[in-house]
Amino acid sequence: MFTGIVRAVGRITAVEPLPHDGPAGIRLTIDAGALDLRHVAIGDSIAIQGACMTVISLDAPHFQVEVSQESLACTVGLAEQGPVNLEGAMRLGDTLDGHMVLGHVDGVGTITRFEPVGESYLLNIRVPENCAKYMAFKGSVTINGVSLTVNAVEDGPDGCEISINLIPHTVSATTFQHAKAGQQVNIEVDMMARYVERMLQKIKLN
Repeated sequence: MFTGIVRAVGRITAVEPLPHDGPAGIRLTIDAGALDLRHVAIGDSIAIQGACMTVISLDAPHFQVEVSQESLACTVGLAEQGPVNLEGAMRLGDTLDGHMVLGHVDGVGTITRFEPVGESYLLNIRVPENCAKYMAFKGSVTINGVSLTVNAVEDGPDGCEISINLIPHTVSATTFQHAKAGQQVNIEVDMMARYVERMLQKIKLN
């Protein structure tokens, strides 16, 4: 479980294919940057660009994870060297400054607009159809591992477009400092919305 509050911007420094006869996953070596690894052990979870991964090797400030082919197929930003948002798993007693995040990417969206507006930044994202129904005005969404609040939703024939305001700190403390229109992003919907949908399905069936 995570909070969607990025603790550091690290960097994927090496990408190695895992040995396999057919399509295979990859092993990533990540420079953790400012992420505190003192209490991280092999087997612990770290969210990388919003995707929960298991630490398989640790030599601070670097750690390694293995990403399956299935995970690669439903995420972006994990298959090549570059900056990544990092958050260690939430511990009992931690404050929940963002919202409850599972680290399970539900879909890949596309940034359609990113620009400064007044003292903030405007971020618009095209959300795929499978995630669109979970987007709500003032609801929570996780983008590349960052807990954000949806300020507007515009439905379309193949999904929706959401609008988000980012304060300068959020931009400078995350990989949004590199954001631009046309860039793909990982999306995790609010976990509470999943349960609401499931309950409504059961009510209809009964």
